[in-house]
Amino acid sequence: MKLSAGGTPTRQATIIFAVVMAAYTLSFFQRFAPASIAQDLSLAFDTTAASLGVLAATYFYVYTLMQVPTGVLVDTLGPRRIILLGGIVSCIGSLWFGLADTLTQALIGRTLVGLGVSVTFIAMLKIIALSFDERRFASLAGAGVFVGNIGAVLAGVPLAYAATELGWRNVFVAVAVASLVLGTLSWGMMRGSAAMGGVKVDRTVVMGGLLSVIRNRLTWAPALANLGLAGSYFTFAGLWAMPYLTQVHGYSRSLAATHLSLMYAGFAIGCLVLGFLSDKLHRRKSILIAASTVYVAIWTVWMWGGAMSATLTMALFFLMGFSTAGFTLTWACAKEVNPPQLAGMSTSIANVGGFFGAAIMQPVVGLLMDQVWSGATMNGVRVYTLGDFRFGFSLVVVMAVLGLIAAFFIRETACRNLWVDAQLNAGA
Repeated sequence: MKLSAGGTPTRQATIIFAVVMAAYTLSFFQRFAPASIAQDLSLAFDTTAASLGVLAATYFYVYTLMQVPTGVLVDTLGPRRIILLGGIVSCIGSLWFGLADTLTQALIGRTLVGLGVSVTFIAMLKIIALSFDERRFASLAGAGVFVGNIGAVLAGVPLAYAATELGWRNVFVAVAVASLVLGTLSWGMMRGSAAMGGVKVDRTVVMGGLLSVIRNRLTWAPALANLGLAGSYFTFAGLWAMPYLTQVHGYSRSLAATHLSLMYAGFAIGCLVLGFLSDKLHRRKSILIAASTVYVAIWTVWMWGGAMSATLTMALFFLMGFSTAGFTLTWACAKEVNPPQLAGMSTSIANVGGFFGAAIMQPVVGLLMDQVWSGATMNGVRVYTLGDFRFGFSLVVVMAVLGLIAAFFIRETACRNLWVDAQLNAGA
């Protein structure tokens, strides 16, 4: 699949991009769903905070482990095959999770879900790299995440409502069907495209390319920024925001879910706006630093935890989501300091940080909270104090600050591939 004359993407490429964005929407829904149904899961499986953290983080464990292999597979087998396989596996996992009778069965389901959806994002970035002008990469990646965040928004108030009216199990059965449909549709849309089907590559060439990305020190600042910023955000938004709002601020489940939806909406809009702004101004690093500074500053408010109006906390949740979106520029920063043909591997290395961070922090935050928990319960669910949350969130804040510090060490690319520029200058 190629650009048409003048750099305009073909209609087929645009439609494929739209279908894959829809599949990515389900990935976001699965990522943040545990936050809205945390109470339902606690009651269904009689969990502690630590075990609930493990259940939510299982998605991130597998997602993290699959990022680099996915980058290799996308660069060799192509997006077409792995998106179909991902849809099948996530379908099975969502069914397993929705029908689980025990915590162990639910863990297996979440593991399969994480495995299935882990391939979608890198495949989407590869499609952008193959089919669109490089100067639009951040804008289109931001647009993809913007659409994907519809899934996060659906995981807020709509999921909380659906879980109450239909039952959370039925919701995940429906999501399983949607996963299979979108995976199959993506397979059909990419038929006949050699680029989307992948190319045969010698194993030594693949390993050499991966090692070159890993050995490139310019790859690691974006990856570390992603680790701290995305990891801390996913930890909070993916599980602990809802319990924090209901137990510390005393909000109802519906009001807390509204906060989550606003945060997800802010993140979606931020991805679109900051990606467009970055491409327009030809700047990556400065925009990332400015947005991340705001994000870290908001964490001081949650650590304070004092009484505020619901209007103010909703505004802060929206701003937190918007500012967090700055970390999405790390994908472009990593891609633009490595050879273009290794776009899948370089973006996957940067992307692995955030999911690794969430995989570690979600259960550890719960473990820390359990260590200082007073033993209080309400309706069979553990109740935690502001002090308990402060103790657990201290790790999250440290990681957010480390992410901000790493952003200062990113190489500014001015939206150009530095590797290509070096090659051109060497041949001049």
